[in-house]
Amino acid sequence: MNLEDRIAHLRREIEKIRETRARYEEKYNMYEKQRQELLAEIRALGVEPEKLDEEISRLEAEIEKLLAEVERLLAMGGGSKQ
Repeated sequence: MNLEDRIAHLRREIEKIRETRARYEEKYNMYEKQRQELLAEIRALGVEPEKLDEEISRLEAEIEKLLAEVERLLAMGGGSKQ
């Protein structure tokens, strides 16, 4: 490969790298926008994003408590009535 061919090859490679970088920057911006939208939705539900795990645990415990209460009430009522 002569010098001109090598330079042309390197220019093509540089252009490919620039295009790849532009695609990844576009994807990054799209994902960052989605992240911000999700954080806004979480806040709209009255939960701070950094406390999301806590809230999930609290809700799971509440569900367990309510299921136990339903099971208790069904046991008191003899199950199903026909």
